[in-house]
Amino acid sequence: MQRFIHIATLLACLALPAVMSAQPALAQSDTPLQNVLQTVRERVANPSRGTVPEVLDALLAAEAPGTVDFLRAWAERGVYERQGDGLFFFAREEADRSLTLLDIDRGTEAGQVGSRDVNQIRPNAGVRREIGAALVQFELTDPDPARRRAALESAARSPDPDQIPALEIAIEAESDPALAARMARLHSLLIARFETDTAIRVAAIENLSGDISTEARRVLNQLLATRAGFAETLPEDTNIARIRTPGQDIELAAAYAQLSDAGLAPPRPGRNAIRDALRANVVNGSVGGIQVHQLDTDAARREAYRALEDAGTVPPLPSQAEMEAAVATHVFFDAYLEPDRAVTNAARDALDSTRTVISAWQFLGITLDALSLASIFFLAAIGLAITFGVMRVINMAHGEFIMMGAYTGYVVQTLIPSYTLSLVVALPLAFAVAFAAGVTMERLVIRHLYTRPLETLLATFGISIALQQLAKNIFGTQARPLTAPDWLAGAIRFNDIVSISTIRVAIFVMALMFLLLLLYILNRTRLGLEVRAVTQNPGMAASMGINPGRINMLTFGLGSGIAGVAGVAIGLYAQVTSEMGANYIVQSFMTVVVGGVGSVFGTLAGAGLIGALQKGIEWFNPANTLAAQTYMVLFIILFIQFRPKGIVALKGRAAGD
Repeated sequence: MQRFIHIATLLACLALPAVMSAQPALAQSDTPLQNVLQTVRERVANPSRGTVPEVLDALLAAEAPGTVDFLRAWAERGVYERQGDGLFFFAREEADRSLTLLDIDRGTEAGQVGSRDVNQIRPNAGVRREIGAALVQFELTDPDPARRRAALESAARSPDPDQIPALEIAIEAESDPALAARMARLHSLLIARFETDTAIRVAAIENLSGDISTEARRVLNQLLATRAGFAETLPEDTNIARIRTPGQDIELAAAYAQLSDAGLAPPRPGRNAIRDALRANVVNGSVGGIQVHQLDTDAARREAYRALEDAGTVPPLPSQAEMEAAVATHVFFDAYLEPDRAVTNAARDALDSTRTVISAWQFLGITLDALSLASIFFLAAIGLAITFGVMRVINMAHGEFIMMGAYTGYVVQTLIPSYTLSLVVALPLAFAVAFAAGVTMERLVIRHLYTRPLETLLATFGISIALQQLAKNIFGTQARPLTAPDWLAGAIRFNDIVSISTIRVAIFVMALMFLLLLLYILNRTRLGLEVRAVTQNPGMAASMGINPGRINMLTFGLGSGIAGVAGVAIGLYAQVTSEMGANYIVQSFMTVVVGGVGSVFGTLAGAGLIGALQKGIEWFNPANTLAAQTYMVLFIILFIQFRPKGIVALKGRAAGD
């Protein structure tokens, strides 16, 4: 209690300058810190958990300048005792391993010594915890906001009832609204856990209702912690959480085991005990008349055990009826560790409200994940949608254009060390490389197979394998890094429930930019007009002076170039390998088919549907993404049966075909 009074008094002195800025940051005496330390020299030089409070009391009572710095150095093993006179110093290690002593009060140099001339004070972990608790009291009102924030985090990690008055003083003096809010929340958490007045505790718990922070949920769950129990009749003086019915809420064997452990029923051998008993009674390869190789089920092992029981070799195994009769004489329940019913009722209501808020945030998180995944699918599929919609070419090598873009980004990063500059250079260069590759493939292969879709599929599939092998020969089979700039690292954190990586936000923005760019090209440029004319009626377009072959070439190159840019974006968070394109070709085709062949908005709708569907299925079964993809494919198959032209049906040649 004396220590608590000293801490409260000193904190009041520390808080006064925050209100009166003209005063110094610490109400201190003129007593040198060295003089105070000499009064407890043995306790400082050889600290223990039992003696630390005496040192802290002396420091708090003296209020000497430099107390906080000394406590920090003491906890970090930065205090030395000079052997000759027992004075304490800070020290700075020099290049020759000697130590320059620094005066504790003035900070001036006090000479150089060897390591054998001083004793480094090394407090153990228990002592450091005591010092750290005292430092929290000091640093909650430190002028430096960073120190106040660190002290607040330290207090949250190691909550203690002694921190309550310190927080109350710090909240009154805090000028930063965000820090004041965090202090108020921690104050409510401490009141909810350690306050003795029920009404005050309930009010603090109600303040935590809807708080989704990890600290708040931890406190509420601690208040609702339970223990298993049983009795002949339900005890009235126990805060019962729920009653367990044997055979429904609790297994019959588990209930019987509780009685057996308490000596209220004969012991029932468990699975391991039965196995050990059978091993000990093997005779000529059998146990109880059953061959050892047949003891591969619990039923067979119990049958063998009962045979040994009939022979009097092992203790009897209670029957089902005997166990039911034994447990029927008792009531099984879970009881709260917190004895106050009003507190647990308030905590349960607050946690229910918090779970509702968490569900809403989780839905938002799934929505953000779905949008992120949809933007990736859109970038990967939009080029395929253009070529497939205009040319009706099933390009199985589309994924390899994504791979080309990713490797282009990797090569650029090896030449340009700046990640930001390399990304700026890689995006247009990847478009150019993939565009050139697409035009080349269209001129050499695709243009000869326009009227033979099956042969086009086989030819592009062969080109896909060839490009993968070429990439392996050039770059090897190891995954290559494509590093995002620092400003794309990390994540945007909304709270403890929802966060999204910055790179996914950047990909979403890139997908949006490409959507607007394509809409502009298709609706506001001559190329777009010609593409739409060839899509709707190639014969009429040719009669109007449009060259369908040239449009097909540019369209195929445009779709390939967009895939190359998508490869750079995808490579920033996924592994850059020769097979990376194959991971997206199936999703790309599904996106195009579901959305509507040849439609930009259809591709956008298809990407959104598939992204939402996959994330929604993963939410129900988060441990099995393969199952989510399987169910998604089945859904798409059913969807196509009812709407074969996709969400946005295209008019013209694509629709007719």
